[in-house]
Amino acid sequence: MKNFLQDIKTKIFADGADLKSIIEMNNNPLISGFTTNPTLMRKAGVNNYKNFALDVLSLINDKPVSFEVISDDFDEMERQALEISSWGKNVIVKIPITNTKKEISSSLVKRLCDAGVKINVTAVFTIEQMMKVLPNMSSAEAGYISIFAGRIADAGIDPLPIMAEAVEILSDHPKIELIWASPREVYNIIQADQVKCHIITATDDILKKLNLLGKDLSEFSLDTVKMFFNDAAAAGFNIFTDTEKYVVK
Repeated sequence: MKNFLQDIKTKIFADGADLKSIIEMNNNPLISGFTTNPTLMRKAGVNNYKNFALDVLSLINDKPVSFEVISDDFDEMERQALEISSWGKNVIVKIPITNTKKEISSSLVKRLCDAGVKINVTAVFTIEQMMKVLPNMSSAEAGYISIFAGRIADAGIDPLPIMAEAVEILSDHPKIELIWASPREVYNIIQADQVKCHIITATDDILKKLNLLGKDLSEFSLDTVKMFFNDAAAAGFNIFTDTEKYVVK
């Protein structure tokens, strides 16, 4: 795995809300940062937002960690963002590109960047959206724009041209990094690196497959055959009648 990944320049951020997994990933030298969101937190059974965040930050203080605001009102988002930002120097505040009314968050992003809050503009799907918010991040010491490439692909649209264009645009904004968000498979890491995307997020199920990168396909084929055979035996499957029974052996 190390030999295969050593030439990849795209940084990997672990995406999730399971504290045990976060601890494990923090010890993984391949992981450069962490992200989460309310949906992942709910799925993981988090019932106290601030306590969870502070637990994470007590373990991770040397890598960026993104936490998202949870309001639909921009003034309240601002109040929450200032509070979340105060939890640690490595905290990045996720601001959605719009609220649920489809109102763009660019003015809020500008106020927060001017106030020194590190921002991750999230749920971006188009270059047009990015261009509406990017000028308002000019005062940022550091910031991120998360384009949801995986969900773009879910819509039947190739995300690669969008990501490549975003990388090119951000070459004139060295303080802002592009995040390839919502990947669907390990190969997305290769794709992100090919277009020189700065960062890709990865959930635990993808991170557990990193050891497959560069695996010999003949060996992979044999492992798959063995898996099918062993699972059939373990399940005690029978294709024939009892009198014709074939026992997997």
